[in-house]
Amino acid sequence: MICIITGDIIGSRKIKDTWLASLKGALKVVSGKHNRWEIFRGDSFQVEVSAAEALKTAIYLKACIRLNRAADVRMGLGIGEVRGKRKKLTEDSGDAFVYSGAAFDSLKQIKLNLAIKTSSADFDEEINTLIKLALIAMDSWGIVAAEMVKLALEYENILQSKLAAISGRTQSSVSEALKRAHFAEIMDMDRLYRKKLNQMF
Repeated sequence: MICIITGDIIGSRKIKDTWLASLKGALKVVSGKHNRWEIFRGDSFQVEVSAAEALKTAIYLKACIRLNRAADVRMGLGIGEVRGKRKKLTEDSGDAFVYSGAAFDSLKQIKLNLAIKTSSADFDEEINTLIKLALIAMDSWGIVAAEMVKLALEYENILQSKLAAISGRTQSSVSEALKRAHFAEIMDMDRLYRKKLNQMF
C-alpha cells in the first residue's frame, strides 16, 4: 500500500515563483532516497510516499508552500496499489493513482484544499471529516506558524528550546506559533489516521 499525492499550487499565476523552490525542496525531503516525484504543467505535482506517511507529508507540503505569502496548495491523497514502476512517476498506474486523481478532482467541488480516497468509503468519510476540521487551522497559517510547523516536522521529538535555536526565535515565540497553528491537535489527527489505517488495511 502506498500513497500518491496529486497537487497544485493555488493562484500560482498571481504570485511570485518563490513557491517553486519551496515545492522542489519539500518534494525532495518527503520522497527520500526513492526520489519519486514530478512537477508538471508548471504548477502541478505528484509524489509517492508510504501510506502511513501520507497525512504527515501533506501537512509538511502545505507548511512549506504557506511560507510564501498568499500561496497555498491543493492535494488529493490516494491510498492503494501501484502497478509497474516506470521511470516517470506520471506514467505509472494502479489504484493509488486513480484514487489520488479522484480525490484531487473533488476538491473544487467540495471547496476544500485536501482530501483522501481509498477503497473504503467508511474510512474516507471518517478521515476526511478530521481533515475538514484540521483545515480550519491549516488554511489560516501565517508565515511564522507555517515555518514552525515545517521545522517541527523536520526535527521531530526535539525540545522547543532547540527549535528556537534553529529558527533564531525565542522559545516562547516558537511555543506560541505552534499553539496558533494547532500543531498538537493536527499531530493527534495524524496518529489517529495511522491507527485507523492499520486497522483497515
